[in-house]
Amino acid sequence: MRVLITGAGGYIGSVLTRQLLAKGYKVLALDRFFFGKDKLPSDTEGLEILQEDIRSFDPALLKDIDAVIDLAALSNDPSGEIEPIRTWAINHLGRFRVASLAKATGVRRYILPSSCSVYGFQDAVVDETSDTNPLTTYAKANLKAEEDILALKDDRFTVVILRQATVYGLSPRMRFDLAINGMVRGFFLKGKIPILRDGSQWRPFVHVRDTAKAISMSLEAPAEKVSGQIFNVGSDEQNCQIMELAKRIAQAIGIEFKYEWYGLPDHRSYRVSFQKIKRVLGFTPDYTPEEGAVEIWKALKEGRLDPEDPTTITVEWYKRLLEKGIQI
Repeated sequence: MRVLITGAGGYIGSVLTRQLLAKGYKVLALDRFFFGKDKLPSDTEGLEILQEDIRSFDPALLKDIDAVIDLAALSNDPSGEIEPIRTWAINHLGRFRVASLAKATGVRRYILPSSCSVYGFQDAVVDETSDTNPLTTYAKANLKAEEDILALKDDRFTVVILRQATVYGLSPRMRFDLAINGMVRGFFLKGKIPILRDGSQWRPFVHVRDTAKAISMSLEAPAEKVSGQIFNVGSDEQNCQIMELAKRIAQAIGIEFKYEWYGLPDHRSYRVSFQKIKRVLGFTPDYTPEEGAVEIWKALKEGRLDPEDPTTITVEWYKRLLEKGIQI
């Protein structure tokens, strides 16, 4: 099977690309590579790398593609607010373009890795049938992409939506602007965990290798099981309040728990049910937040990760690119 992965050089894409190659898939990796082409393996059989924009690539590249995994996006809530118009242009219209062209070209399956951020603020535990409440440009664009792309589904075009929990863990394109990863970095640099006020907010979490596994499972599942379906990706056990999670991370890496506040109060808080993906696809995670934190801590201690690498804080790196006149 030949798979197009957009955003293949990103935090999730660089892990997913390796997973699919290891399983024998042929991968066309499309990305603008703002964070460097070195995030993907070089000279690897079955891998073709293409530096392109989802808003303008030649539709001919979809010829002989069996499935599309559309990860290309301006990632995370702060990044989405830098250039809201561009966020809509990429995260909504760009991905709708990819899906529409894929269907017109005869691609059989399209997978949209979206985000649990579409739930925004919720008092109760939410599932895929619950009302959404997106609070940011990033979340609103994700939800609109979901809605418009689901409408393309038919008997010959399978569409799957995956609402991912907050991701953590090691990746070739490392990010320290994600909660657990940022906690470990804070301990390493300052001996304190940075916590977005006031720490009582709930978030669901999933390891980057686990969410890549869920994407792979949705790629391989029979169409009748997944077409037109939305799946939350994560596990009930990894719904955590931020302050309590920070204490667990400190204990896991063997550091005295200390913290400092940063930023404005966080108005996003949601707990998510992941029973559907467990029931339908048999998905369960292989990693815990503690395990993810320990692997990052070890990589920092061993010098395999640079905590000061400017590309690891997405919003700051986008700002640098814009200051240089590079259009995102």
